[in-house]
Amino acid sequence: MKNPKVAIVTGAGQGIGLEIARKLLESGSNVILNDLEKSLTEQAVANLVQLGKGAVIGCSGDSASQETIQELIELALTHFGKVDQLVCNAGITLFGSFLDYSREDFLEVTRVNQAGTFFLTQAAARVMKDQPDGGSILFTSSVTAHQSHENLAAYAMSKAAIEMLAKNLVLELAPYRIRLNAIAPGATLTERTTSDPDYASTWSKLTPLGRPARPEDIAEAAAFLLSDAAKHITGQTLIIDGGWTSISPSPYE
Repeated sequence: MKNPKVAIVTGAGQGIGLEIARKLLESGSNVILNDLEKSLTEQAVANLVQLGKGAVIGCSGDSASQETIQELIELALTHFGKVDQLVCNAGITLFGSFLDYSREDFLEVTRVNQAGTFFLTQAAARVMKDQPDGGSILFTSSVTAHQSHENLAAYAMSKAAIEMLAKNLVLELAPYRIRLNAIAPGATLTERTTSDPDYASTWSKLTPLGRPARPEDIAEAAAFLLSDAAKHITGQTLIIDGGWTSISPSPYE
């Protein structure tokens, strides 16, 4: 039997991250699953173990901190001896008007979304570069990196930055057979968004395909880009939004 791949997925306690972890398990990978909240991490691991596919190890903590980054890499190496797939999915959204946006909120968004992605990728790439098959890295961006969205200037900036990181690192990491890509989800039905009772109906009207995405829609695309089926794709961003960025109607109009 082929040696299973080993994946690290951050921000995977629920929503898109959890579905990506699930899909990777179903595809044959062993998974190190991270979430900031311990209860979400533990529940996610318990749910995924029931699939009876591969191994799942939980790691709670701030994925932008050096301590958690080191722990994630060490867990992968201690239990499996390698890191084949990395999904930098953890991120935060702090809404606010540009003219009133605080320095504290700006620095926190950039710390988690940009610095967290940068340094976890660096740590994983240092392992992958010595592996015969390199590895595959995926960033979770957003359609807000492509189209203006009110009160999300800092968030949009951070997501555009990690898309450029995926493109820029091709030059340095391709020689080590390390691929980097990003996905940019649009409106998606997650625990966070469905707390708004009007979210589904609003985005069903605004999305050309007639509905917002489900987390599994995003996970299918993520798993493809991480897999060997995409072995000649690197430095790209795939927008998954049901066509919204093609016409970009605002939910505030």
